[in-house]
Amino acid sequence: MQIIHHTLDLRTQVKKWHMAGETVCLVPTMGNLHEGHLSLVDRAKQLADHVVATIFVNPMQFIQGEDFDTYPRTLEQDSMALFERGASTLFAPGVEEVYPAGLEHHTEISVPSMDGFLCGASRPGHFNGVATVVSKLFNLVQPDTAIFGQKDYQQLLVIKRMVDDLCIPIDIVSLATVREDDGLALSSRNGYLSESDRIKAPVIYQQLQSIAEQLKKGNRNFADLESVGKKNLKEQNFDPEYLSIRRQADLTLPEASDTDFVVLLAARLGTTRLIDNIILS
Repeated sequence: MQIIHHTLDLRTQVKKWHMAGETVCLVPTMGNLHEGHLSLVDRAKQLADHVVATIFVNPMQFIQGEDFDTYPRTLEQDSMALFERGASTLFAPGVEEVYPAGLEHHTEISVPSMDGFLCGASRPGHFNGVATVVSKLFNLVQPDTAIFGQKDYQQLLVIKRMVDDLCIPIDIVSLATVREDDGLALSSRNGYLSESDRIKAPVIYQQLQSIAEQLKKGNRNFADLESVGKKNLKEQNFDPEYLSIRRQADLTLPEASDTDFVVLLAARLGTTRLIDNIILS
């Protein structure tokens, strides 16, 4: 596996692949890799001749007061994991490589139909940062396919909508959330949890499962299901940011006749912000 830090070197390599008629799948990450990220690499190897994994902690998607400075950076460990899983290339640029003119006046991409609610309400500007950096990675790598996990479901739909709206010729593939044995969704931020909070954290997924079961049984009192769920979380010392039942396709509010749902949740446990969702039809 080759490790590339500079745009020119990356473009030179990708051009050689394309000229040889070979396909490329992109796996964008912010590093501190876990089995969820590595499962994306496994799937990407099935989809293309070459897998380009990226590691870039993107300052544009962190809002004021978040953990950009302290976000775990484990490049050596991540490189070894990607090598063992068979990635072709790791692109690990510095901030100055991705934003050579700085951030202050950088062009931003906005996906308004997917912003301003759920995570977009509590993290204003976050999805602009996500859409902008992903579009830059798309332009740099020029992949045939890009693959994303479903744990951040709203982010996944932001990217899909951006690709559709801007006519970007890339297939977006999503992969189910990878979980610990106790149900906790794998996340790079799980390492922030204290020992006692880590034991309690799977309550989030249990609450999502409980709501999903009620929906499967035909319960369409969405507001009551959300209210009871948040009450249960508070009783377990979680601080729920949102717990919301939405339509799978576009995250709009559902109606009683709907059958395809996603239940999304964000909550703080101690100092750690956790997100998760459950998808059901």
